[in-house]
Amino acid sequence: MTRDLKALLASDQTALGTWTQMVAPELVDLIGLNGFRFTIIDCQHGPFGIETAENLARAADANDIAVALRVSRNDPVEIMKALDAGIRHVVVPNIETAEEAETAVAATRFGPHGLRGACPCCRSGGHFIRNWDSYVTAEEARTGAIALVETEEGRRNIEAICATSGLAALMIGPFDLSVSMGLNGDWRCDEVQRAVTEMARAGTSAGLPVIMPVFAPTPAECRDLVDHWRGEDVTTFVVGSDKILIAEAFASWAAKLS
Repeated sequence: MTRDLKALLASDQTALGTWTQMVAPELVDLIGLNGFRFTIIDCQHGPFGIETAENLARAADANDIAVALRVSRNDPVEIMKALDAGIRHVVVPNIETAEEAETAVAATRFGPHGLRGACPCCRSGGHFIRNWDSYVTAEEARTGAIALVETEEGRRNIEAICATSGLAALMIGPFDLSVSMGLNGDWRCDEVQRAVTEMARAGTSAGLPVIMPVFAPTPAECRDLVDHWRGEDVTTFVVGSDKILIAEAFASWAAKLS
């Protein structure tokens, strides 16, 4: 199915992705055709569910880019549906404790070691699994839970979260973190940047890949942020979103032609 996100996370080469929040497989085509290496389908803030997400993932498959899905909450059923649909990594929002991270990891594993429901007829197994033992071994090696830490409580518990066995990666949410800190979305301020740096260093110190969102509205500022975080051993970046990048392109064209 999809390109292996684990390989991107393990590489020391810069990997750029974005958020897919619009119901348009053509946009996923364009993401893949224009140099991005992965996308995160957003079922938390995007206006769609798993039926749409599965088709967006098919577009990622067709363009040979990796894909993850952000579930709306840390719910084993939601995580199971994403994995059954062949989307091998889930971004689990609002992780605040090691126990919550453990629940997310367990939701990616079948019993008796995990919470994932078992079905032999799902897309992840070609819709009919003839050798269940082989499928389970392969599936648990290629799937993973990514902890999205985006609150002050999560920041306080960051070292314990990063120590969670089986976690695929740490993702940091600077915008939500700034709101949690009472700074009303000011993710650029020094206080938030210090907190994000502290969290990123906790991840890298634990040997955990770190995914950093880069929301600056211009390519120049994004380039500066990518360079900065590269200096902190972060190599995987979520640049803007489909909406942000399209809006920037429209604004640029309108300004040039006015």
